[in-house]
Amino acid sequence: MSDLPEHVRVNRDAWNVAAADDVALAKRQWAAPEPSWGIWSVPEAEVGALPDVAGMDAVELGCGTAYFSAWLARRGARPTGIDVSENQLATARAMQAEHGVEFPLLQASAEDVPLPDDCAELVLSEYGASLWCEPEAWIGEAARLLRPGGHLVFLTNHLLVALTVPPTGPCGDRLLRDQRGLHALTFPEDDGIEFHISHGEWIALLGRHGFAVTGLHELYAPADAEATHYEWMTVEWARRWPVEEIWTARRDGGR
Repeated sequence: MSDLPEHVRVNRDAWNVAAADDVALAKRQWAAPEPSWGIWSVPEAEVGALPDVAGMDAVELGCGTAYFSAWLARRGARPTGIDVSENQLATARAMQAEHGVEFPLLQASAEDVPLPDDCAELVLSEYGASLWCEPEAWIGEAARLLRPGGHLVFLTNHLLVALTVPPTGPCGDRLLRDQRGLHALTFPEDDGIEFHISHGEWIALLGRHGFAVTGLHELYAPADAEATHYEWMTVEWARRWPVEEIWTARRDGGR
């Protein structure tokens, strides 16, 4: 933790500050009986992105308050949560004590995970490493952690969000930045550094690390969606265009 890349340090500090505001969300998600995805909590039962996780060793990269790992544990998996923010992990430990759900939580960057090779059958990220870590670095770690045939599942902002979100305010109906060269993004009112790449680059990157893509789920606002506190996204926009994308992939038998 003493020799982190600059973007990892920046994001750690940002998430430490944000941790106090995330407690309410953590309480809601830990109390929810079933997994869901994204800012509108689209039920996993409707999406179908996860394999049958019962009996699987799982690693969540950028777990935050670890509510997704809790869902996996309740479904019979053996998760380990990885996050760079000590304050987020403090909330996760408080939720573990409150709900009686125990699993390991490790403070580390998802780009340099202190776990052995081939230790998991599922690597997952929901708005964790998938958005806040450098893609080549964290996908390489996911490949290292997964056993042959293992599953990778991750959610991040849809590409259209990255192309249409302005420096301040909600996404509109015009492209505001080039897709070519899209990589790290910062915003005036946010302290973190996000990472976005195109769909073609995701496919190529996953292929370089021995993954075969098995699915791409694009999430829209549900019919009963209500406005959230995220000023960058409106219900109206998300009913016309996908706000999030979930990728699923399998690691092949070679390296």
